[in-house]
Amino acid sequence: MIEKQLLKGSLKSIVLKLLKEHDRMYGYEITQKIEDLTNNKIKLTFGALYPILHKLEYDGDVITESEIVNNRTRVYYKLTTKGEKTAKLKISELKEFIETLTVIINADYGFAIG
Repeated sequence: MIEKQLLKGSLKSIVLKLLKEHDRMYGYEITQKIEDLTNNKIKLTFGALYPILHKLEYDGDVITESEIVNNRTRVYYKLTTKGEKTAKLKISELKEFIETLTVIINADYGFAIG
C-alpha cells in the first residue's frame, strides 16, 4: 500500500481525473474505482475523499446531484465547466510532477549504494 503522505498532494488531481472520465460518481464509487485501478495499492478513505469533494464544490468545480437509491439518498458529484478546466490543468500538473520525479529517481549520479 502507498503511504498517505505520498498521496496527499495528488488526491485532488486523481479525483478530478476520475470525474472527468466518468460523467458523475458518488463517493463510494470513487473509492472503489481507485482501489480497482491501483490493485488495492491506494485505499482512499472517506475522511480523505469528502473534504476534497466539498472543497471542489465550494470552489465551483463540481456540483452535486442527489438520487434516492434503495431508500437512501446518494449524492453524485459532477464536474462543472469550470471543473473541466481545473481537471485539465491539475492532470497536466500531476503528469509534469510524475515526469520530474521519474527524472530524479532514474538519475545516475555515479554514487555506489551499498
